[in-house]
Amino acid sequence: MAAEIVNLRTMRKRKKRAEDDAAAAQNRISHGRTKAERRRTDAENTLEARRHEAGRLDTDDKR
Repeated sequence: MAAEIVNLRTMRKRKKRAEDDAAAAQNRISHGRTKAERRRTDAENTLEARRHEAGRLDTDDKR
């Protein structure tokens, strides 16, 4: 009926690693995008900016 002897420092480190791994997995889901996805988003933003600027009226009025 002897209990298992454990090193508390080791157990604390294991627990911290498991928590860090879970946080990293969540961050990969939240922030992880492939290079192709980033390029596509950049291209879409550039296109939208061009369209926005194309609709701007030029005025030479300086008040």
